[in-house]
Amino acid sequence: MTGRTGADTFRIMSQDRTRSDDDPFADRESSLLGFEVLTKAEAMGIVGGGAVLRLDSEVWEDALERIRRAGIGRRLRWEAPEGGHDRDYFVRRLEQLSEALEESPVPAMEGPKLEAMLGRDLLARLLGISVVSLRRYLSGARRMPDRVAARLHYLAFVTFHVAGGFTDEGVRLWFDRPRHLLDGATAAELLTGDWQPEDPRPRRVRELARWLDSSPAT
Repeated sequence: MTGRTGADTFRIMSQDRTRSDDDPFADRESSLLGFEVLTKAEAMGIVGGGAVLRLDSEVWEDALERIRRAGIGRRLRWEAPEGGHDRDYFVRRLEQLSEALEESPVPAMEGPKLEAMLGRDLLARLLGISVVSLRRYLSGARRMPDRVAARLHYLAFVTFHVAGGFTDEGVRLWFDRPRHLLDGATAAELLTGDWQPEDPRPRRVRELARWLDSSPAT
């Protein structure tokens, strides 16, 4: 299995093609925000990867329904109030949904996806819990504590970025390889102890993963 490519992840067609005036993603800002929402939802396991040649109403409605079923953004209204500017309103709602995805762990979806990619031993180690506890959380035998769910959510985004240039095995090896941009430390070494995503060391790891995802050398 290779890293993410155009065949198994979301991508948006060139903006040069003519779009209708009622297309919700007719402008660049909406398209970029829509892609951001879809990318986060895919990272979280809410929507599956698939080539999207055009981000249109049909693709969007399907993704939005899946996001809502995951319990995220259900209260967001997408129709502008009377007298409001439809385009500005839509952009603001896209921003809010992107923020909601960032702040909303979904362990039931993220857990199985990460276990399949990283393996149970590595995932438990990165989460700072025992393999036994992880198995119980993923099976539903025990509720996953909020602090662990937050770490799982963070790892969903990190691994998604890294997977852009590596196979699943490469993603697993990535966490234990010393990185110059981490001052010679490994990502796994920076994710030890009672860490939380907002801590400085985990933030460095995520920034590195983002950089890898956007680097043409990856």
